[in-house]
Amino acid sequence: MSQEHSFASATPAGLGALAIAVFGFAAYFLGLVDVNGLPLLAAWLFAGFVVQFVVGIGEMKNQNITGGNVFLFFSAFFMLAAALSVFMKWYMISFMFGPKAVKDALDAAAITAGLKVDMLSPVQIKAAMAGVGPAVGAMVHKAAHVEGWMWIAGAGFLTVATPCYARGSWVFFSGFVLADILLFLIAGLDTGWFSIIDANTTKHIIAYGFIFIGLSSLYHAGAIMINTAFGKSILPVPRPLIKPKA
Repeated sequence: MSQEHSFASATPAGLGALAIAVFGFAAYFLGLVDVNGLPLLAAWLFAGFVVQFVVGIGEMKNQNITGGNVFLFFSAFFMLAAALSVFMKWYMISFMFGPKAVKDALDAAAITAGLKVDMLSPVQIKAAMAGVGPAVGAMVHKAAHVEGWMWIAGAGFLTVATPCYARGSWVFFSGFVLADILLFLIAGLDTGWFSIIDANTTKHIIAYGFIFIGLSSLYHAGAIMINTAFGKSILPVPRPLIKPKA
């Protein structure tokens, strides 16, 4: 008996949501988004979670075990968990780490000068505040260690799913391989175990990799919708690495 599909594929919407997310991450890793922009990034990621969760359920209903599981995984961890994570980082930096680092810096300056905090001169305060940024960064990095461990497992899951896409577009497959590498790089940054040259260089590599994945996702989303709407190949989809059986 042939499989009856009660829903059309929502894969293009899922790919569009993925493109939005990775472009947002790219802006963050390139340093174009400061702490104040993190709640906005979280809001867009939450919207992406809704889309990808719906897509995942639809693909599972249509017996697409690979697409369904991958979209559900992305909806949970690349969207919802990431949204909660960036929002919590904003909260911790703004209301926990920042105030604590300022207090510690001023207290240390006062002890060194043998004065009370409210007696420090503007020059002494400015000198003390110079160390606040690095102190907050160290606190955030230490807190993010647990995410690094989790991203190792997340990258591992995506890696074992990647061969399933070798029967599709080789460009799309390449995007999955790149995503595997980028997630392991994020795990390396969060755990502090490794980076390429330095942390800033690694962040830029991740950012440009995400931009490539976003552009590839948009192209494939457009190809699926346009080719389906016209009933023929308008936007060519690159050939698969492994041809499906006839």
